[in-house]
Amino acid sequence: MPETAASILFIGDIVGSLGRHTLLDLLPLLRERHEPTFVVVNGENAAGGLGITPKIAGELFANGVDVITLGNHAFHRREIFEYLDSHEAILRPYNYLRSQPGHGLCVVEQGGLRLGVVNLSGNLFLRAGRPAFTDIDAALGELEGRVDHVLVDFHAEATSEKVALGWHLDGRVSAVVGTHTHVPTADARVLPGGTAYITDVGMTGPRGGVIGVRKEQSIRGFVTHMNERYETSEDDPWLMGVLVQCSQPMRADAIEQLLLPAV
Repeated sequence: MPETAASILFIGDIVGSLGRHTLLDLLPLLRERHEPTFVVVNGENAAGGLGITPKIAGELFANGVDVITLGNHAFHRREIFEYLDSHEAILRPYNYLRSQPGHGLCVVEQGGLRLGVVNLSGNLFLRAGRPAFTDIDAALGELEGRVDHVLVDFHAEATSEKVALGWHLDGRVSAVVGTHTHVPTADARVLPGGTAYITDVGMTGPRGGVIGVRKEQSIRGFVTHMNERYETSEDDPWLMGVLVQCSQPMRADAIEQLLLPAV
């Protein structure tokens, strides 16, 4: 196979301790079955459904995760601020303000292959410091000449914004994967220019809840129109992700959805 051939395993939003345990239980099986070159995980809901802690991030890295991406709950827990500044492979969205903790891209290497990962936030219905569509061009400029492949985690609410970014980046990156809405979409494909794309990967956690929280609490909130304290569900855990196969620089050959119940 060409020296630039790589497979990228991307796991959708980990929700709470159940999501973490589901990932850690299934990751050895996924490694044996697919032999991914890189493992990238969105951990933005890993700590009780909101944010991430240094301890949890360390656990993910210790179990073979190469890069952790985040999203709109990146700063939910103050103890993560210093960790975001000091650890290269955990990312908050690139288009957040430069004055905020952390950074939005990194480069990781395995077997001589270099993967650039960019974490990006949508602007529709989410709060981000700068426009995503102009900032991604700046991010790719930073990575130019340094990497064989680029994966973009677009943490966004609106499907239109995600689809538009996929077309905007087609042929310029290896993969654009959508996160945030926790429901996997059925549009995984390789775009004409060679970029693997999916609007939302889904979540790794309790499918038996409502996007991760206890269904009774969510339903009550919709029925009463009152504020509700949400807790992470424990029902029907699944792992949701994608496997992107690449044989040429900045080009994908295939993208496969992975939807697996907990063991």
